[in-house]
Amino acid sequence: MFGGLKEKLQAVRDRLGSSIQASAAPQATAAAETVAGTAPKKTISPAGPTFSEKVKVLITDRELIVSEKDISDALSELEMTLLTSDVALPVTDAIIAHVRANLIGKHRKIGQSVDALVVGALKSALLEVLGTGFSLVEFIKAHDRPVKILFTGVNGTGKTTTVAKIGAYLKKQGFSVVIGAGDTYRAGATEQISVHAERIGIKIIQHQEGADPSAVLFDSVQYAVSHKLDVVLADTAGRFHTKSNLMNQLEKIRRVMKPDLVVYVDEAVAGNDAVIRAAEFDRTVGADAIVLTKADMDSRGGAAISIAHTIGKPLMFLGTGQRYEDIIPFEPAKVVDELLGSDS
Repeated sequence: MFGGLKEKLQAVRDRLGSSIQASAAPQATAAAETVAGTAPKKTISPAGPTFSEKVKVLITDRELIVSEKDISDALSELEMTLLTSDVALPVTDAIIAHVRANLIGKHRKIGQSVDALVVGALKSALLEVLGTGFSLVEFIKAHDRPVKILFTGVNGTGKTTTVAKIGAYLKKQGFSVVIGAGDTYRAGATEQISVHAERIGIKIIQHQEGADPSAVLFDSVQYAVSHKLDVVLADTAGRFHTKSNLMNQLEKIRRVMKPDLVVYVDEAVAGNDAVIRAAEFDRTVGADAIVLTKADMDSRGGAAISIAHTIGKPLMFLGTGQRYEDIIPFEPAKVVDELLGSDS
């Protein structure tokens, strides 16, 4: 996952490390010359430290200071890496600023690991923009039952399949779930979610094609209440934020269903388009968390890096394949460790 971005970040990591290491040589030489200039001309007593030992101690104890000049080229390379990986410009700027602030003026003892310094700065910057993630399990545990989750998003991004995957995931976690088939307009949508529900063994509430989706989802909530179920997963028709009639319909669904959580679903492979659409959806309807599908097909990783920082809402899951179990909770620390290499 995000293999292309991982490879590029490794190259930048090496470039930053080499640049900082190169700056150490002149400073170490200056330290040695300082000792040489003050060293006595007479022979050092065998009982005391030798001249070379004094140089070594002084160099080890001296601190090197990383300057803007040392890393400017490497930061430019990092900027291009992020932009060509579909990381949004504001997010790229935030990462560069964070890395710069963490490295420039940094005091480092000669002999201290340069790579550890670089990785620490990159890791801190990436975690800053990725946010904290979002645990759906903990959210459900902290709220009154049934927890009502409304799924929204654009046509063709895998929203209905994502509802089924999350249903299977929650069932495996020990929660009781009902699915509301709120996509009543797309031909075959109700049949699609019904097949999913049957395969994973979850109850589904559905009306006839063309029915009012608000009514379907109201009935789904009532069923969950009467049967004391833990979670309602509400599927809805895919829509673009520019379609005012469908957006008004979504507003009605929200008023009737009163969801505890609104989840926006889009494709990781859409890159910056997914980030822009998520921001528009959030402005128009609101969103509490994000799911990105097809992350296994996305070598760039731009949407995953950008989306939480851009709209200020956490990334909750990544879809990574066609099977029901191919959905993973988004954990920023694990993603950053994977991007920067196992030895980071």
